[in-house]
Amino acid sequence: MCSDSATCATTTAAGPSGGTWSVPRSSAELTLPPRLAELVETLEGLERGERVDALISIAERFREVPERVARRPFPEDRRVPGCESQAFVWSVARPDGALDFHFAVENPQGISARAMAVILADTLAGESAEAIAAVPAEIVERIFGRELSTGKSLGLAGMLQFVQREARRAAARTGG
Repeated sequence: MCSDSATCATTTAAGPSGGTWSVPRSSAELTLPPRLAELVETLEGLERGERVDALISIAERFREVPERVARRPFPEDRRVPGCESQAFVWSVARPDGALDFHFAVENPQGISARAMAVILADTLAGESAEAIAAVPAEIVERIFGRELSTGKSLGLAGMLQFVQREARRAAARTGG
């Protein structure tokens, strides 16, 4: 049980019956990489309409995976499972071993997936595998709000999980 309020927090959520349940979490789970934390704080401070506009602006910055990294047809092992927008993910190691992330989003209406791709690429590139792995799945709701369908939410969380898996694999290869 989490009793030290300096190092713990509680997540409360409504269940299917409308009742609430709480899950204590350690502060380590609440720590986000600095660029991601700053973006989330900004988005959470916006009204719903402003947040939508901000996310559309972010999505408009999407740049498809460069041809030096991948070409169509994209391999199935790069496809994000369960993503309605048909997102694909690649990681490329920098000389220092840190990773850059690249994405393809095949659905032209995949605005949320494009925004998530830009956010993940901009805020997690160069971060340690440990920092990337510690990003909680709830970040999707914190970024996009509660209005997303379950399918979209799962697909966006799948993009994060794919990036996390890439970071863990790279760390295992380099011993870090």
